[in-house]
Amino acid sequence: MITLVHFQTCLSEFAEKFDKLASKYDHTIQHSSELEAVINDYSRFVTNQENKVAWEQLEHSELEELDSLVWQLRNKSAQCVAIMEKYRALKLENGDVQIADYFKNIEECIDKEFGSFHVTSDSRVLLVGSGSFPMTPLLIAKRTGAEVVGIDIDEESITLGRKVVETLGTGLKIRLESTLLENLDYTREATHIIFSSTVAPKYELLDQLHALTNTQVVVAMRYGDQLKSLFNYPMKATDSNKWKLVDTILRPDDVFDIALYQKA
Repeated sequence: MITLVHFQTCLSEFAEKFDKLASKYDHTIQHSSELEAVINDYSRFVTNQENKVAWEQLEHSELEELDSLVWQLRNKSAQCVAIMEKYRALKLENGDVQIADYFKNIEECIDKEFGSFHVTSDSRVLLVGSGSFPMTPLLIAKRTGAEVVGIDIDEESITLGRKVVETLGTGLKIRLESTLLENLDYTREATHIIFSSTVAPKYELLDQLHALTNTQVVVAMRYGDQLKSLFNYPMKATDSNKWKLVDTILRPDDVFDIALYQKA
């Protein structure tokens, strides 16, 4: 079993690697292999059941430095995931379609996204935080025929994402926009909304969505608690007058879990 000291050392080393690799991004694929290897290692780390005991011991120790380190890891890993998506999009432009372990794990999660709230060809799906390699819109549109709109505040991600859709999503009903939820008419039409796990203010946005959406909308909030909170923003309480938690989809082998919400 992993020791507490070794566990803390691993966290510090991952934080240093993420910080270093994030600073190296130069809009080319020069450092893509190095980042991919670290992200894959980190994905395995946060889904390794043997690390849970060490995490719980650290969590109970209530060390202030742990809070700082977790915050740093959560933010830097999210930044590096965004960069790795850019690498994958840039590689696709060069004809490279290989899929990293991290992306394979995400694609497996997508199939379980809405539980019993199935997406059909009549559904209108909105993804908040679509990224540079919009796997979720591509897979949902391809498998169900539904219309999917993805939004992201990163202009480069939208530019790269549109090129990916042009290459892999010919004929699919997918649109990517660099805009805010309140400025998108589609927000009011959406039947299903997905929040990427690396969107930091997702619960603030969920609160905002109550006034912008229809009464039947279902929201899938990707999140990570406990050990998975090292790689995701965790679940938060919602205003009980606005949203109710109707289901949680726990996936021990996946990098995030899913909370499903409907209007109260």
